[in-house]
Amino acid sequence: MDTKVLYSGLIFGSIGMGYLVYGKKQGKVIPLVCGLALCGIPYVVSNMFLLTAIGILLLALPFIIKY
Repeated sequence: MDTKVLYSGLIFGSIGMGYLVYGKKQGKVIPLVCGLALCGIPYVVSNMFLLTAIGILLLALPFIIKY
């Protein structure tokens, strides 16, 4: 693993934890699921480009899908 991948995983995981807490407290499903995915995706993906692309998509998803 590269240090860039580790730091990106740390950043996406931290933001994912914030989404997870927000989704749980507000009772919103989309931020909760995105938070879980952001916390778990660094364990599965080790490619820097793919990790960044998926992370940005998951970060933007709660703002795109509003119900």
